[in-house]
Amino acid sequence: MTRMERHIFAAGNTARGYKTFFDSILQGMERVYFLTGVVEGITSPLIESIGTEMGRKTDQVEWIHSPYDNRQFDGVVFPEWKVAVIDGSYPRIWRPFAPGATEIHVNLQTSLNVDGLAPYTRQIADWFEAIDVKSKEAYDAFGEALRIHDEWEAPYIENLDRSAADSVTEELIGLLFAGDPLPKKANVRHMYLGAATPAGPVDYIMKLTDHLEKRYFIKGRPGSGKSTMLKKLAAEAEKLGFDVEVYHCGLDPHSLDMVILPEKSVALFDSTAPHEYFPSKSSDEVVDMYERAIAAGTDEKYEEQLADIKARYARKMKEGTACLAAAKELRDQLNAVYVEATDQQRLKAVAQAIMGRLARMG
Repeated sequence: MTRMERHIFAAGNTARGYKTFFDSILQGMERVYFLTGVVEGITSPLIESIGTEMGRKTDQVEWIHSPYDNRQFDGVVFPEWKVAVIDGSYPRIWRPFAPGATEIHVNLQTSLNVDGLAPYTRQIADWFEAIDVKSKEAYDAFGEALRIHDEWEAPYIENLDRSAADSVTEELIGLLFAGDPLPKKANVRHMYLGAATPAGPVDYIMKLTDHLEKRYFIKGRPGSGKSTMLKKLAAEAEKLGFDVEVYHCGLDPHSLDMVILPEKSVALFDSTAPHEYFPSKSSDEVVDMYERAIAAGTDEKYEEQLADIKARYARKMKEGTACLAAAKELRDQLNAVYVEATDQQRLKAVAQAIMGRLARMG
Protein backbone atom coordinates (compact mmCIF):
# COMPACT_ATOMS: atom_id res chain seq x y z
CA MET A 1 0.00 0.00 0.00
CA THR A 2 1.19 3.54 -0.79
CA ARG A 3 2.09 5.50 2.31
CA MET A 4 -0.55 8.14 3.09
CA GLU A 5 0.12 11.03 5.46
CA ARG A 6 -2.71 13.53 5.83
CA HIS A 7 -3.03 16.89 7.55
CA ILE A 8 -6.43 18.12 8.74
CA PHE A 9 -8.22 20.35 11.23
CA ALA A 10 -10.83 18.96 13.62
CA ALA A 11 -11.50 22.27 15.37
CA GLY A 12 -11.88 25.86 14.30
CA ASN A 13 -11.85 29.44 15.56
CA THR A 14 -15.03 30.34 13.70
CA ALA A 15 -17.56 33.15 13.44
CA ARG A 16 -19.80 30.93 15.61
CA GLY A 17 -17.17 30.36 18.28
CA TYR A 18 -14.84 27.43 18.87
CA LYS A 19 -16.45 24.49 17.06
CA THR A 20 -15.17 20.95 16.58
CA PHE A 21 -15.76 17.82 14.51
CA PHE A 22 -13.84 15.43 16.75
CA ASP A 23 -16.91 13.21 17.08
CA SER A 24 -17.02 12.70 13.31
CA ILE A 25 -13.29 12.32 12.76
CA LEU A 26 -13.00 9.72 15.52
CA GLN A 27 -16.01 7.66 14.47
CA GLY A 28 -15.09 4.03 13.93
CA MET A 29 -12.05 4.20 16.20
CA GLU A 30 -11.71 1.13 18.41
CA ARG A 31 -9.45 2.90 20.87
CA VAL A 32 -8.82 6.57 21.64
CA TYR A 33 -6.18 7.81 24.07
CA PHE A 34 -7.15 11.18 25.59
CA LEU A 35 -4.26 13.12 27.09
CA THR A 36 -5.62 15.21 29.96
CA GLY A 37 -4.58 17.22 32.99
CA VAL A 38 -2.14 19.63 31.33
CA VAL A 39 -1.91 22.20 28.51
CA GLU A 40 -1.17 21.83 24.79
CA GLY A 41 2.46 22.84 25.29
CA ILE A 42 2.94 19.41 26.85
CA THR A 43 0.42 17.33 24.89
CA SER A 44 1.42 18.48 21.41
CA PRO A 45 5.09 17.37 21.60
CA LEU A 46 3.91 14.07 23.08
CA ILE A 47 1.44 13.55 20.23
CA GLU A 48 4.11 14.48 17.70
CA SER A 49 6.64 12.01 19.12
CA ILE A 50 4.08 9.18 19.16
CA GLY A 51 2.89 9.99 15.65
CA THR A 52 6.40 10.22 14.24
CA GLU A 53 7.61 6.99 15.84
CA MET A 54 4.50 4.90 15.15
CA GLY A 55 4.15 6.41 11.69
CA ARG A 56 7.16 4.33 10.69
CA LYS A 57 5.16 1.17 11.40
CA THR A 58 1.95 1.94 9.48
CA ASP A 59 1.08 3.19 6.00
CA GLN A 60 -1.55 5.69 7.14
CA VAL A 61 -1.13 8.61 9.53
CA GLU A 62 -3.55 11.50 9.96
CA TRP A 63 -2.25 14.58 11.74
CA ILE A 64 -4.83 16.85 13.40
CA HIS A 65 -3.44 20.38 13.60
CA SER A 66 -4.35 22.89 16.28
CA PRO A 67 -6.17 26.06 15.19
CA TYR A 68 -4.51 27.83 18.13
CA ASP A 69 -1.06 27.22 16.67
CA ASN A 70 -0.73 25.39 13.37
CA ARG A 71 2.69 24.05 14.40
CA GLN A 72 1.08 22.15 17.27
CA PHE A 73 -1.11 19.06 17.13
CA ASP A 74 -4.52 18.31 18.59
CA GLY A 75 -4.13 14.64 17.76
CA VAL A 76 -2.89 11.88 15.52
CA VAL A 77 -4.99 9.11 13.98
CA PHE A 78 -3.81 5.70 12.78
CA PRO A 79 -6.65 4.55 10.48
CA GLU A 80 -5.28 1.04 9.85
CA TRP A 81 -5.24 0.31 13.58
CA LYS A 82 -8.43 2.30 14.30
CA VAL A 83 -6.56 4.11 17.04
CA ALA A 84 -6.14 7.80 17.85
CA VAL A 85 -4.19 9.84 20.39
CA ILE A 86 -5.97 13.11 21.17
CA ASP A 87 -5.31 16.21 23.25
CA GLY A 88 -8.11 16.18 25.82
CA SER A 89 -7.22 19.52 27.41
CA TYR A 90 -9.58 22.50 27.61
CA PRO A 91 -11.46 23.63 25.53
CA ARG A 92 -11.42 20.51 23.37
CA ILE A 93 -14.66 18.91 24.48
CA TRP A 94 -15.36 15.24 23.93
CA ARG A 95 -18.56 13.49 24.87
CA PRO A 96 -17.57 10.22 26.61
CA PHE A 97 -19.21 7.12 25.18
CA ALA A 98 -17.28 4.16 26.57
CA PRO A 99 -14.71 5.13 29.23
CA GLY A 100 -12.27 2.33 29.91
CA ALA A 101 -13.42 0.27 26.94
CA THR A 102 -12.68 2.34 23.86
CA GLU A 103 -11.49 5.47 25.69
CA ILE A 104 -8.31 5.55 27.69
CA HIS A 105 -7.89 8.77 29.65
CA VAL A 106 -4.21 9.40 30.34
CA ASN A 107 -3.81 11.97 33.12
CA LEU A 108 -0.50 13.71 32.50
CA GLN A 109 -0.63 15.52 35.84
CA THR A 110 1.45 12.63 37.17
CA SER A 111 4.35 14.08 35.18
CA LEU A 112 3.99 17.54 36.76
CA ASN A 113 5.98 18.94 39.65
CA VAL A 114 3.05 20.51 41.50
CA ASP A 115 5.39 22.45 43.78
CA GLY A 116 6.93 24.04 40.70
CA LEU A 117 3.51 25.32 39.64
CA ALA A 118 2.50 26.58 43.08
CA PRO A 119 4.09 30.05 42.74
CA TYR A 120 2.12 30.60 39.51
CA THR A 121 -1.33 29.55 40.78
CA ARG A 122 -2.85 33.02 40.55
CA GLN A 123 -1.05 33.81 37.30
CA ILE A 124 -2.26 30.58 35.70
CA ALA A 125 -5.87 31.48 36.53
CA ASP A 126 -5.32 34.95 35.08
CA TRP A 127 -3.83 33.50 31.89
CA PHE A 128 -6.80 31.21 31.34
CA GLU A 129 -9.21 34.09 31.90
CA ALA A 130 -7.29 36.41 29.55
CA ILE A 131 -7.10 33.70 26.87
CA ASP A 132 -10.88 33.26 27.06
CA VAL A 133 -11.39 37.04 26.73
CA LYS A 134 -9.11 37.37 23.72
CA SER A 135 -10.62 34.28 22.08
CA LYS A 136 -14.12 35.69 22.51
CA GLU A 137 -12.98 38.97 20.99
CA ALA A 138 -11.66 37.01 18.01
CA TYR A 139 -14.95 35.13 17.61
CA ASP A 140 -16.90 38.39 17.84
CA ALA A 141 -14.72 39.93 15.11
CA PHE A 142 -15.14 36.87 12.91
CA GLY A 143 -18.88 36.97 13.56
CA GLU A 144 -18.99 40.55 12.31
CA ALA A 145 -16.87 39.52 9.31
CA LEU A 146 -19.41 36.82 8.49
CA ARG A 147 -22.23 39.36 8.67
CA ILE A 148 -20.31 41.57 6.24
CA HIS A 149 -19.73 38.49 4.07
CA ASP A 150 -23.51 38.14 3.86
CA GLU A 151 -23.57 41.69 2.44
CA TRP A 152 -20.91 40.62 -0.04
CA GLU A 153 -23.06 37.70 -1.19
CA ALA A 154 -26.24 39.76 -1.67
CA PRO A 155 -25.51 41.31 -5.12
CA TYR A 156 -24.44 37.94 -6.51
CA ILE A 157 -27.43 36.10 -5.07
CA GLU A 158 -29.67 38.75 -6.63
CA ASN A 159 -28.03 38.12 -10.00
CA LEU A 160 -27.77 34.34 -9.68
CA ASP A 161 -29.43 32.18 -12.31
CA ARG A 162 -30.51 29.33 -10.05
CA SER A 163 -31.49 27.16 -12.99
CA ALA A 164 -27.99 27.52 -14.45
CA ALA A 165 -26.41 26.78 -11.05
CA ASP A 166 -28.57 23.66 -10.69
CA SER A 167 -27.53 22.63 -14.19
CA VAL A 168 -23.84 22.74 -13.23
CA THR A 169 -24.57 20.55 -10.21
CA GLU A 170 -26.54 18.05 -12.30
CA GLU A 171 -23.71 17.87 -14.83
CA LEU A 172 -21.24 16.98 -12.09
CA ILE A 173 -23.59 14.44 -10.54
CA GLY A 174 -23.94 12.81 -13.96
CA LEU A 175 -20.16 12.71 -14.45
CA LEU A 176 -19.37 11.42 -10.97
CA PHE A 177 -22.18 8.99 -10.23
CA ALA A 178 -23.12 7.35 -13.50
CA GLY A 179 -23.84 3.69 -12.80
CA ASP A 180 -25.27 1.63 -9.97
CA PRO A 181 -25.10 2.67 -6.30
CA LEU A 182 -22.69 0.83 -4.02
CA PRO A 183 -24.23 -1.96 -1.90
CA LYS A 184 -23.17 -0.44 1.41
CA LYS A 185 -23.77 2.44 3.76
CA ALA A 186 -21.61 5.48 3.08
CA ASN A 187 -18.97 6.50 5.60
CA VAL A 188 -19.21 10.29 6.01
CA ARG A 189 -16.53 12.23 7.89
CA HIS A 190 -16.75 15.93 8.70
CA MET A 191 -13.75 18.20 9.31
CA TYR A 192 -12.47 21.66 8.39
CA LEU A 193 -10.85 22.64 5.11
CA GLY A 194 -8.59 25.04 7.00
CA ALA A 195 -8.52 27.19 10.09
CA ALA A 196 -8.27 30.78 11.21
CA THR A 197 -5.02 30.76 13.17
CA PRO A 198 -2.90 33.41 14.91
CA ALA A 199 -0.80 33.47 11.72
CA GLY A 200 -3.85 33.89 9.48
CA PRO A 201 -5.78 31.32 7.43
CA VAL A 202 -4.06 27.95 6.93
CA ASP A 203 -5.12 24.96 4.84
CA TYR A 204 -3.72 21.71 3.43
CA ILE A 205 -5.80 21.44 0.25
CA MET A 206 -2.93 20.63 -2.08
CA LYS A 207 -1.49 17.95 0.22
CA LEU A 208 -4.93 16.40 0.69
CA THR A 209 -5.72 16.28 -3.03
CA ASP A 210 -2.40 15.90 -4.84
CA HIS A 211 -2.66 12.10 -5.07
CA LEU A 212 -6.22 12.13 -6.46
CA GLU A 213 -6.93 11.40 -10.10
CA LYS A 214 -9.37 14.29 -10.60
CA ARG A 215 -9.68 17.71 -8.98
CA TYR A 216 -12.36 20.29 -9.68
CA PHE A 217 -11.31 23.86 -8.81
CA ILE A 218 -14.56 25.71 -8.16
CA LYS A 219 -14.23 29.41 -8.89
CA GLY A 220 -16.79 32.14 -8.38
CA ARG A 221 -17.88 34.85 -5.98
CA PRO A 222 -19.56 34.81 -2.56
CA GLY A 223 -23.17 33.82 -3.14
CA SER A 224 -22.56 32.13 -6.50
CA GLY A 225 -23.70 28.72 -5.24
CA LYS A 226 -20.40 26.96 -4.51
CA SER A 227 -21.30 25.68 -1.02
CA THR A 228 -24.83 24.72 -2.08
CA MET A 229 -23.42 22.66 -4.93
CA LEU A 230 -20.96 20.89 -2.64
CA LYS A 231 -23.75 20.07 -0.18
CA LYS A 232 -25.84 18.53 -2.98
CA LEU A 233 -22.89 16.50 -4.26
CA ALA A 234 -22.10 15.21 -0.76
CA ALA A 235 -25.75 14.27 -0.21
CA GLU A 236 -25.91 12.43 -3.54
CA ALA A 237 -22.71 10.51 -2.78
CA GLU A 238 -24.02 9.46 0.62
CA LYS A 239 -27.35 8.39 -0.85
CA LEU A 240 -25.56 6.17 -3.38
CA GLY A 241 -23.30 4.55 -0.78
CA PHE A 242 -20.05 6.36 -1.62
CA ASP A 243 -17.78 7.41 1.23
CA VAL A 244 -17.53 11.19 1.62
CA GLU A 245 -15.06 13.51 3.30
CA VAL A 246 -16.88 16.78 3.99
CA TYR A 247 -14.67 19.80 4.63
CA HIS A 248 -16.36 22.76 6.30
CA CYS A 249 -15.44 26.42 6.01
CA GLY A 250 -13.09 27.57 8.78
CA LEU A 251 -15.05 30.82 9.18
CA ASP A 252 -18.58 29.45 8.90
CA PRO A 253 -18.93 25.76 9.80
CA HIS A 254 -22.43 25.78 8.24
CA SER A 255 -20.81 26.27 4.83
CA LEU A 256 -18.82 23.70 2.83
CA ASP A 257 -15.51 24.34 1.06
CA MET A 258 -14.52 20.88 -0.18
CA VAL A 259 -15.80 17.37 -0.81
CA ILE A 260 -13.50 14.40 -1.40
CA LEU A 261 -14.81 11.11 -2.77
CA PRO A 262 -12.03 8.61 -1.92
CA GLU A 263 -13.53 5.71 -3.91
CA LYS A 264 -13.79 7.95 -6.97
CA SER A 265 -10.37 9.55 -6.39
CA VAL A 266 -12.04 12.94 -6.85
CA ALA A 267 -11.97 16.26 -5.00
CA LEU A 268 -14.16 19.29 -5.56
CA PHE A 269 -13.24 22.44 -3.67
CA ASP A 270 -13.88 26.15 -3.42
CA SER A 271 -10.73 27.58 -4.95
CA THR A 272 -11.18 31.23 -4.04
CA ALA A 273 -9.44 33.42 -1.44
CA PRO A 274 -8.26 32.74 1.20
CA HIS A 275 -7.65 29.29 -0.31
CA GLU A 276 -7.17 30.17 -3.96
CA TYR A 277 -5.29 27.62 -6.07
CA PHE A 278 -4.92 26.94 -9.75
CA PRO A 279 -4.70 23.74 -11.82
CA SER A 280 -1.26 22.15 -11.94
CA LYS A 281 -2.06 18.72 -13.42
CA SER A 282 -3.53 17.86 -16.82
CA SER A 283 -6.55 16.20 -15.18
CA ASP A 284 -7.41 19.31 -13.11
CA GLU A 285 -10.54 21.17 -14.18
CA VAL A 286 -11.97 24.60 -13.36
CA VAL A 287 -15.69 25.06 -12.71
CA ASP A 288 -16.42 28.81 -12.84
CA MET A 289 -19.74 29.54 -11.14
CA TYR A 290 -19.51 33.27 -11.87
CA GLU A 291 -19.20 32.55 -15.56
CA ARG A 292 -21.84 29.83 -15.58
CA ALA A 293 -24.50 31.21 -13.25
CA ILE A 294 -24.07 34.94 -12.51
CA ALA A 295 -25.41 37.69 -14.78
CA ALA A 296 -22.66 39.23 -16.92
CA GLY A 297 -21.44 42.61 -15.65
CA THR A 298 -22.38 42.04 -12.00
CA ASP A 299 -18.84 42.81 -10.79
CA GLU A 300 -18.82 46.08 -12.69
CA LYS A 301 -22.36 47.06 -11.71
CA TYR A 302 -21.59 46.84 -7.97
CA GLU A 303 -17.89 47.72 -8.13
CA GLU A 304 -17.97 50.64 -5.65
CA GLN A 305 -20.28 48.87 -3.19
CA LEU A 306 -18.19 45.68 -3.33
CA ALA A 307 -14.93 47.57 -2.75
CA ASP A 308 -16.34 49.01 0.49
CA ILE A 309 -17.61 45.59 1.61
CA LYS A 310 -14.28 43.88 0.89
CA ALA A 311 -12.37 46.53 2.84
CA ARG A 312 -14.64 46.22 5.89
CA TYR A 313 -14.48 42.43 5.71
CA ALA A 314 -10.67 42.46 5.53
CA ARG A 315 -10.47 44.79 8.55
CA LYS A 316 -12.64 42.52 10.69
CA MET A 317 -10.70 39.40 9.67
CA LYS A 318 -7.45 41.19 10.50
CA GLU A 319 -8.89 42.23 13.86
CA GLY A 320 -9.92 38.65 14.65
CA THR A 321 -6.50 37.32 13.67
CA ALA A 322 -4.80 39.91 15.91
CA CYS A 323 -6.93 38.72 18.85
CA LEU A 324 -5.92 35.12 18.18
CA ALA A 325 -2.29 36.22 18.08
CA ALA A 326 -2.71 37.95 21.45
CA ALA A 327 -4.30 34.79 22.86
CA LYS A 328 -1.38 32.76 21.50
CA GLU A 329 1.13 34.96 23.33
CA LEU A 330 -0.73 34.24 26.54
CA ARG A 331 -0.84 30.52 25.72
CA ASP A 332 2.89 30.51 25.09
CA GLN A 333 3.51 32.02 28.54
CA LEU A 334 1.16 29.49 30.15
CA ASN A 335 2.76 26.60 28.26
CA ALA A 336 6.27 27.69 29.27
CA VAL A 337 5.41 27.46 32.97
CA TYR A 338 3.90 23.99 32.57
CA VAL A 339 6.79 22.71 30.44
CA GLU A 340 9.25 23.97 33.06
CA ALA A 341 7.33 22.07 35.76
CA THR A 342 7.17 18.83 33.75
CA ASP A 343 9.28 15.78 34.52
CA GLN A 344 10.33 14.89 30.98
CA GLN A 345 11.40 11.39 31.96
CA ARG A 346 7.93 10.60 33.33
CA LEU A 347 6.39 12.07 30.20
CA LYS A 348 8.65 9.94 28.03
CA ALA A 349 7.59 6.86 30.01
CA VAL A 350 3.93 7.66 29.27
CA ALA A 351 4.72 7.94 25.57
CA GLN A 352 6.60 4.64 25.63
CA ALA A 353 3.69 2.92 27.35
CA ILE A 354 1.21 4.14 24.72
CA MET A 355 3.55 3.21 21.86
CA GLY A 356 4.08 -0.21 23.41
CA ARG A 357 0.35 -0.86 23.23
CA LEU A 358 0.15 0.48 19.69
CA ALA A 359 3.07 -1.69 18.56
CA ARG A 360 1.16 -4.80 19.60
CA MET A 361 -1.67 -3.76 17.30
CA GLY A 362 0.53 -3.24 14.25
